[in-house]
Amino acid sequence: MAKRSPRLLFTDEERQQPELKKIIKKADKQAAKLEKAEADLPKKRVKKKQRVIDKKTGNIKTKLLFEEVDKKKPSSYISTEIKKAPVRASAGAVANALRENEDDSSAANTTHAIQKTADTSVRSAKFVRRKSALKPYKAVQKAEKQADKANVKALNKQAKHTARTEGEHSNPYSKWQQKRAIKKEYAKAKQGKATTKKASEITKKASEEAAKTSKKAAEFVAKHPKAFLIIGLLFGMVVIIMTTISSCSVMFEGASSAIISSTYPSTDEAMLGAEQRYEELEAQLQDTIANYERTHSYDEYIYELDDIEHDPYVLISTLTAMKQGEWTLSEVESDISMLFGRQYVLTETVTVEQRTRTVTNPDGSTSEETYNYYICTVKLTNNNLSHIPCEVLSEDQLKLYAAYMQVLGNRPDLFGDSVYIDKYINTEYARYEIPPEALSDAKFAAMIKEAEKYLGFPYVWGGASPSTSFDCSGFVSWVVNHSGWNFGRLTAEGLRQKCVRVSPENAKPGDLIFFEKTYNTAGASHVGIYVGNGMMIHCGDPIQYASVNSNYFRSHFMMYGRLP
Repeated sequence: MAKRSPRLLFTDEERQQPELKKIIKKADKQAAKLEKAEADLPKKRVKKKQRVIDKKTGNIKTKLLFEEVDKKKPSSYISTEIKKAPVRASAGAVANALRENEDDSSAANTTHAIQKTADTSVRSAKFVRRKSALKPYKAVQKAEKQADKANVKALNKQAKHTARTEGEHSNPYSKWQQKRAIKKEYAKAKQGKATTKKASEITKKASEEAAKTSKKAAEFVAKHPKAFLIIGLLFGMVVIIMTTISSCSVMFEGASSAIISSTYPSTDEAMLGAEQRYEELEAQLQDTIANYERTHSYDEYIYELDDIEHDPYVLISTLTAMKQGEWTLSEVESDISMLFGRQYVLTETVTVEQRTRTVTNPDGSTSEETYNYYICTVKLTNNNLSHIPCEVLSEDQLKLYAAYMQVLGNRPDLFGDSVYIDKYINTEYARYEIPPEALSDAKFAAMIKEAEKYLGFPYVWGGASPSTSFDCSGFVSWVVNHSGWNFGRLTAEGLRQKCVRVSPENAKPGDLIFFEKTYNTAGASHVGIYVGNGMMIHCGDPIQYASVNSNYFRSHFMMYGRLP
């Protein structure tokens, strides 16, 4: 089950305020209902061992304890029946085949009728029993939902009262942002271990968060004016149409879908919970590595470890694209584990060396002996979470993923304190003016005309079209295929195989430039379009112009290539 709703703690002064008294009383009432529902859950006793030190002897003893815990919620009748469906279908087919081979007698028909009635009765009894077993868990879910609703209402009321008391002024946007911040802080409090939480702490943190994220959101919008201008224009058109045309539901749906389709539909509680679950898995992985030498018994350890980190917006965008709509934390638990398993790969390789050492014999003499020396190489590979979507998403889902990433699900405030947020806010990229003489080449002019359409598009691993955005080879493939060639979608190495090698001295605008070992793959790993004067246009993050003479690109340079 999800972590329980915390009981909010209000001060005596807050409880005496006329405008807060009623809403606080309701929150207390719903919290009491939730506690009662949880107390009614079926219990079981589990054995636990506790190590204690005998004060007299100093010896460590093991003490056996029994602890009462809630029983695990049984699976629903429907999910159980779905799992059994293939077996039941096979059994039914066998039974039908047997019936076809039996005599068509009244005795046989009566026997089958009795058997069918008995099967139905057994299933009905199982359904009733399972429904009865689920009843207390459903009562907790209902009580928890009502407690959450009452708590958030109380927090909003308290924040409003505090703002009025302190003489703070607000506008509709700041009120909306405050409400979202309260929901977010409440979701964080719910994910914590404490069963009670001071209401004033939540509203204070929410106010600080609202102020900080409002600034970040404004910066994000300022850096992405095109996307938000389109959204604003669409919304304005909808308002105008709605005020002038009476029957425009179809037009409204079409315009509004462009706005809604790029917005995360799930609740803050679900999204923050998913991020926390992923962080918990990363913490477990970190703990496994930190304690590797304690849990293993090799002679020597060599560590080759990538960093443990991920972009929370990539995680939420991927999950939302996978589900193609709203989801809850329980619905994506298996997806989170799957993504984690694809991102992080922990392996160990053990090599054995024959070594010699000097030993002292019983008679006092020494001699050399050979022994096995075990060396364990522990390797952690971080495959980069942003590279996973193209492996697990369909083309339609990848389009959704790109739409969410383009505007961060219209929620730049969701992970406003993430180290990744600055990457999306500070999206300035180098610009470059192509010399007029270079554009005299018709093919190169066509390439640049197509390529510059996508300046500023985000890097999406596996992307190969404007609807999904691009990765490096997807971008170059798209430009090439829309500028007179027809090679289809190729990798960087695939594009290199199509080219004739050109020396750096003879490279000209329109040639492709290839790099190697930018990540672990054979052959070319990155590609761009050379535009002359030591510059290229490529899909970095985002698509932009860049110097080919930077230290990074010089260290990974492979070759120039000319398309046939």
